[in-house]
Amino acid sequence: MKSSLKGLIKQTGLKREHIAAARMRLERNVLAALPRQSPRMSGRILCYHAVGQPELGVNDISPQRFRRQIEMAIAAGYRFVPAVDIALTGGGPKDLAITFDDALRSLRTAAAPILKDFAIPWAFFAVSDWCEKGHPWGPDVVLSWREIEALAADGVHVGSHSATHADFGKIPPAEAEEELIRSRDMIERRLGFAPTTFAIPLGQSMNWTPTAGALARKAGYQVIYAQAETTRPADTVARTFVTCFDGDSIFKALLQGAYDSWEEWV
Repeated sequence: MKSSLKGLIKQTGLKREHIAAARMRLERNVLAALPRQSPRMSGRILCYHAVGQPELGVNDISPQRFRRQIEMAIAAGYRFVPAVDIALTGGGPKDLAITFDDALRSLRTAAAPILKDFAIPWAFFAVSDWCEKGHPWGPDVVLSWREIEALAADGVHVGSHSATHADFGKIPPAEAEEELIRSRDMIERRLGFAPTTFAIPLGQSMNWTPTAGALARKAGYQVIYAQAETTRPADTVARTFVTCFDGDSIFKALLQGAYDSWEEWV
């Protein structure tokens, strides 16, 4: 099967990320059509990345779709609360929270104005080395420290997303500890506070270990967010990933739990 896939890629010129994206789109449409799980008794935390940065691929949604999703949730009777409220108490079945990973520039230019229109509390998690040195893809991809400081002053919750966006499921404990401590220390130096929340880079069951969890708590993180629901690592807080493919029908299915056992790249 792997050799056949490699042959297909070679013959058609398809890139691996295009095939992965096509698979993701197919999976989400199929799961949206399946019977729903039992009614949810706790709140749900949504995990976004970019709002109007097409270079982010599956992790980007348009500002129009983002606004539409908020309107759909409100019309369905959901109320938006801080993510940490759900993390600490579980929340109620109609509680919904919004978070973003990576601290991308579109949070300031597109997401923040929309969220302010609806008076919605929200949070994001910064990769400290990217904010300090720039994103590997080039300039103007992520927020600067000054922009992050302005959002924090406006009441937005800021947490850590590690120093370099490392895969904690693969790196050795010493490197994991350094990632956790360096990111927290850098955020404290730049913003004046040490974050107590952490979002796992990549966020899925294979990207975190019990050792990483113990090191994160030792470093001072009290809440650790994953990017998976029922399959998430132990002692982490569930979040539901929102993709560029999530139009009205898929977003409605998402709120009803269609993807609670689904992971992006597994």
